[in-house]
Amino acid sequence: MKKLQQIFKNGDIQVSSPEAMRALGRRIATLLEAGDVIGLVGDLGAGKTHLTQGILEGLGADEPAASPTFSLAHEHQGGRLPAVHFDFYRMESPEEALSIGWDEFLDRGDVLIIEWADRFDGGLLPPETIWLVLSHRGEHERTVRLAR
Repeated sequence: MKKLQQIFKNGDIQVSSPEAMRALGRRIATLLEAGDVIGLVGDLGAGKTHLTQGILEGLGADEPAASPTFSLAHEHQGGRLPAVHFDFYRMESPEEALSIGWDEFLDRGDVLIIEWADRFDGGLLPPETIWLVLSHRGEHERTVRLAR
């Protein structure tokens, strides 16, 4: 999280469009390292998928991010770092995440990006998880906060 503090040094970031959210994601990607875990939190439409798209673009992923709501996880290769995009929204329990190989993904050292990361308590995400909280600030404006 310390490395991302330089982006958030002035506090929350205000974003006014999907492209601006993707641009923020690309900036975040420049600071990511192998094994980083990013937990995204926010209501529907807060911009979690757009932020993920930017992160994956910034990492140079071989395909664009899509909401993984129906497949639960998408693996992205071909960039500076491999990444896996998860969506915990449709999962019923932490056991369901474990059943799709969560522990193995953690052990591989890929960048993990998890939408709805706060859905389960109980230590599914590692203590060093980078938490980004997205919220609606208006019809088209969003706020992104680095949680401490």
